[in-house]
Amino acid sequence: MAEAVRYYETGAPDVLRYEAIEVGEPGAGEVRIRHQAVGLNFADTYFRTGFYPASLPAGIGVEGAGVIEGIGPGVAGFAVGDRVTYTGSPLGAYSTERVMPANSLIKLPNQIPFETAAAMTMRGLTASYLLRRIHPLGPGDTVVLHAAAGGVGLIFVQWARLLGIDVIGTVSTDEKAEIARAHGCTHTIVYTREDVPSRVRELTGGSGVPVVYDSIGQNTYHSSLDCLSRRGLLVCFGTSSGPIPPIDAMELAVKGSLFVTRPALADYIAEPKERAALAGELFGHVVEGRITVEINQRYDLADAVQAHSDLESGRSIGSSVFCL
Repeated sequence: MAEAVRYYETGAPDVLRYEAIEVGEPGAGEVRIRHQAVGLNFADTYFRTGFYPASLPAGIGVEGAGVIEGIGPGVAGFAVGDRVTYTGSPLGAYSTERVMPANSLIKLPNQIPFETAAAMTMRGLTASYLLRRIHPLGPGDTVVLHAAAGGVGLIFVQWARLLGIDVIGTVSTDEKAEIARAHGCTHTIVYTREDVPSRVRELTGGSGVPVVYDSIGQNTYHSSLDCLSRRGLLVCFGTSSGPIPPIDAMELAVKGSLFVTRPALADYIAEPKERAALAGELFGHVVEGRITVEINQRYDLADAVQAHSDLESGRSIGSSVFCL
């Protein structure tokens, strides 16, 4: 029997149940995977709480890495024994084994360990599209990144440094500020004691920045707008504090003809060629050691309740994974 984490109602972390499951044989276009590691992402909590709807009862988790153990009819490009990673629907990554669509998979280079893959596929591809697809940036540009010591943040700041982009990162503690700077942040702002927009204006000679990357949402939306230069862009790619408020078009005009976008990773990896390009660049940086992936929290799959509690408390630094 395989094991998995499922939930039968939405709510706090304790709605998660660790239980035995039956894993059938793959059907047309599907593969069966034995996971070696599974990613823990803040987006998982959105499903658990009902912020992202799912048909109950449901599995949980959208990121994993492992080995293909079975292949259904019509699958091309993969073979039994292949090392693979993935991120995205359908739910169910919190499991020792699963059957899933083959078109969600990405082949994993031998040089990248399974734990690293589970810690970076979603986060790394997110950093990839944020830096390479959303807005043209280059050497000498300065941006603001919230949660700079998080899983996405630590990959983002390393990649930005490779591109010559200066990052002003916001963090909650001095410890996280030190970690963010060590990974490439040019400046850090401890938002628990500093006013972020004022400090950003100070660091940019009063002009603000062309882009703010905001994964916090509700608590930071208005201050993020106040960090932008004229015709700047706010990229709202997460909502860890809650959904962003309704957008007031006149506020955008008054604050400098600003732009706001709410992108989703799924729309940047839906096309196989674009997904392969983004993954290839990410994997290349990791294999060559230009980007390192920090795994600072490791859990057993049976400890999903504790893992979600830690994640929502803000205690986590870098990436978290379930080790199988």
